[in-house]
Amino acid sequence: MQIATWNINGLRARMDYIKLWLEERQPDVVGLQELKMEDGKVPLAEFEALGYRCVTHGQKSWNGVAILSRLPIEHLESGLPGQEEFGSRLIRARVGEGDAAVDFTTLYCPNGKNLEHGDYGRKLTWFDSLREWAASFVAKDQSVVLCGDFNIVPTSLDTWDESSHAGGIFHTDEERARMSAIIDLGLTDLYREREPDTQAFSWWDYRGGSFHRKHGLRIDFLLGTPAVVKRLRKVEIDRDFRKKKDGLTASDHAPVIAHLDVG
Repeated sequence: MQIATWNINGLRARMDYIKLWLEERQPDVVGLQELKMEDGKVPLAEFEALGYRCVTHGQKSWNGVAILSRLPIEHLESGLPGQEEFGSRLIRARVGEGDAAVDFTTLYCPNGKNLEHGDYGRKLTWFDSLREWAASFVAKDQSVVLCGDFNIVPTSLDTWDESSHAGGIFHTDEERARMSAIIDLGLTDLYREREPDTQAFSWWDYRGGSFHRKHGLRIDFLLGTPAVVKRLRKVEIDRDFRKKKDGLTASDHAPVIAHLDVG
């Protein structure tokens, strides 16, 4: 069973590229972020033609999240309670059946812009709300996954230049404390579980040749409960799909994929 997360940076701009990835990688469940599209405009039939059911929580021009699944899927809820004014940033579903089922949430966490902007404080509050919400159902004996673009760099290993960026947006102690508080609910960073010492990134700025210069950040995560970790075989950041393919431009994020035993 393969589960994945991917900030696609615009569904309209990236649909053909996403279809190429789905056909080549064949993931079972995918959390998508930054659809930048309303629910009624999501091309459900195109996903269904590839074998995927899709549940969405979209928004015109900004934000928006979706879950694609080749497995049975039951939509559970959309939106982070109390944080609706920050846009469509969270969707939760149950995917799979029986003991193999996974409680799967994908989210697009606020960026915060910069430390002087009002959105920075609101970002911290959003994470406090996320922790309170997730605490109600994260349980070590259940297979629960929270995944998405968290817009936080947890440690110095997850940034290309900690010395220059320490204390700046994505790298503040306050943001890192919020990320730790989410993990302390009983979640594990699945990539770090398998790659504890590897410096690897999931996002690179389009500008300045950042991808080729290895100037990136790891801000996209698959977090899982102990029941998920027991099923974990490997995790990979799919850097090949940060490259242009067949004339199609990639997102500035790479997909992150975890391979699980069925359960």
